[in-house]
Amino acid sequence: MNEKMVERDVLARFLADELQVTSFKDYCPNGLQVEGRSAIKRLVSGVTASLALIEKAIEADADAILVHHGYFWRGEDARIVGQKQKRLKLLLQNDISLFAYHLPLDAHPELGNNAQLAKKLGLVSDARFGADKLGWIGKMQNESIRNVGDLAQCIQAQLGRTPMLVGDPNQQLGRIAWCTGAAQSMFDDAIDAGASVYLSGEISEPTVHLAREMGVAYLACGHHATERFGVQALAARIKAAFDIQHQFIDIENPV
Repeated sequence: MNEKMVERDVLARFLADELQVTSFKDYCPNGLQVEGRSAIKRLVSGVTASLALIEKAIEADADAILVHHGYFWRGEDARIVGQKQKRLKLLLQNDISLFAYHLPLDAHPELGNNAQLAKKLGLVSDARFGADKLGWIGKMQNESIRNVGDLAQCIQAQLGRTPMLVGDPNQQLGRIAWCTGAAQSMFDDAIDAGASVYLSGEISEPTVHLAREMGVAYLACGHHATERFGVQALAARIKAAFDIQHQFIDIENPV
C-alpha cells in the first residue's frame, strides 16, 4: 500500500495559514527553519529540536520534525559552531526538514499551548491579556476543585509533575490566569487583568516576592510540562488534513 505524503512547501503554507504566523513579532523565525526532502510521509513532533529528538526522528525514518522550540533565536551567537553545528549537520545529512512555531503555537485559540493546557486542566477562558494577547484568564470548570491546593493536585495528576506553589493552598480560586512556558514576566499583566491565581511554566526570584505581596497564588508547572500539548494538537491537525504518519516523541525535561 502506498504511503500518503504531502509536499514540504504545501505543508509550510498550510501551517503558515493555520497559525497566522505573520501576525506575530517573534524572537525566532516561524515556519520551515531547515529544508529537507521535498516529500513528507513521516512526521515526528516534539517540544524542542534537541540532538536527542533529531536522533530519535532518524531512528523513526522521519522526513520532517515539527517543534515548538526551534533554532535561530534573537541575540544568540549566529555562528554555526558547537551544538548548533552538530544538530544542523545531523538534519542536513539525513535530509530532514525542521518546522518550528513559537508564539503562533502558544496563541492559537484551539491548537495552541494555552488552549491545550486549559483543555487538560479543565479551565475555561473568557478573556486574554498581555503582549499579543498571549495570556489567558477565566475559571475552573470542575466545581469540585475549589482552592489552590486542589488545583495543584489536578496539575500534578494531569501533567505528571508536582508544581511549585507560592501562596496559600487553602485560598479560593477566583479568577485563574495562565500562560505556558517562561511567562513569569507576564505575572504583572495577569494581576492587572484580575487574576487571583496564575499558572505558568517557570518562576524567577522576584516573582516569589510579588506573589506574596499581592496575595496572588503562583503555580510554576514546568516549561516543558506545560508545552507538550500544542505541538501534538498541531501534528494531529496535519495528520487529519494530509493523512501522513505521525509520532510524538517526548524528550523528558525537568525544567
